[in-house]
Amino acid sequence: MQFSKRLDKFGDEVFASLNARRRELEAAGREVIDLSVGTPDFEPPAHVKQALLESAAKSEDWRYAIADLSELKAAVCSYYKSRFGVDVTPDMVMSVDGTQEGMSRMALALVDEGDTVLVPDPCYPLFRSSAVMAGAELAFYPLDAEHDFLPYVDGIDPEVANRAKYMVVSLPANPVGSVGTPEVYAQIIEFARVHDLLIVHDNAYSDIIFDGVEGHSFFENPGAAEVGVEFFSLSKSFNVTGARISFLVGRPDVVAATYKLRSQLDYGMFLPIQHAAIAALTGPRDSVVAQEALYQQRRDVLCDGLEAIGWERPNAHGSMFVWARLPHGRTDSMAFVPELMEKAGVIVTPGASFGAAGEGFVRMALVQPPERLRAAVAAIAASGI
Repeated sequence: MQFSKRLDKFGDEVFASLNARRRELEAAGREVIDLSVGTPDFEPPAHVKQALLESAAKSEDWRYAIADLSELKAAVCSYYKSRFGVDVTPDMVMSVDGTQEGMSRMALALVDEGDTVLVPDPCYPLFRSSAVMAGAELAFYPLDAEHDFLPYVDGIDPEVANRAKYMVVSLPANPVGSVGTPEVYAQIIEFARVHDLLIVHDNAYSDIIFDGVEGHSFFENPGAAEVGVEFFSLSKSFNVTGARISFLVGRPDVVAATYKLRSQLDYGMFLPIQHAAIAALTGPRDSVVAQEALYQQRRDVLCDGLEAIGWERPNAHGSMFVWARLPHGRTDSMAFVPELMEKAGVIVTPGASFGAAGEGFVRMALVQPPERLRAAVAAIAASGI
């Protein structure tokens, strides 16, 4: 059978191959410490699980959802007001089954074949694949050490910017661990105005920021509502990654276009998951605040440990990841990662899998408790790598 040429645009998924090798090592009796995938190991809050269970016990909640519950949209609006101080109206909100699904469908709703989309390099692969799937041409802007791994819009070719339909911004950033500032956001918003493009902000990690810095929404910045949308996820804050709870929030015209596209493809978010989301958005945030401190403890253990054994201190100001330069002059991350796995039993993600500018780095996820992170550092040190 001849499959779609669309599949030729995508390479092999790096996490699948790493996971397959992990299983082989464990089957052979090796201890493996997996720092590759950003799946939280913390518990979902009890009140969120209870809301899902109660809804799932009702037969009527197993029917097609068709649309978002009005209570769900109201909960998002209320959360944005209480958490970020931002006024959001229901026509600015729609649920999506995770940002992965949501950004892909938004791209299909916005992009025509041959349109240009600006994406960071390095970036979470979804930002590239969602645009490519919609037929877009990619243009990259770097996140590099020279500019603190933050977007530097003055370095983007104005002609490329004029062609772009939208620009993806992700802060706190996966994989590089940088956190946005009001100055950076002001530059991005002015850039969008000048070049008449949409900003698509990925806000997955506003509750995992370190060193006393407060997490924010893109819409807290003046002018953001006129030029942008934001994908707001509950996955990492409330440890519900498998439930796929995210929202597209922002300009009503973009939300309406994405909803029109989505309505041709599914029947809406499962109602018990909608009720779990309402419970998360309207309930206590004690556990969210507490685990932010625990993530910082993990960040400190890992970064201090790597620095102590001769690595350059990683970039790690926010998100559940640290971005580490390869040690001792190494440059080939695709070769380094399997060697590290074989010799130290520690699995990390090669920087090159996030884009060309990611070469020379690896990403490590803070998904193990401090004692396991110390063990990982010790294993790396003992491996002689």
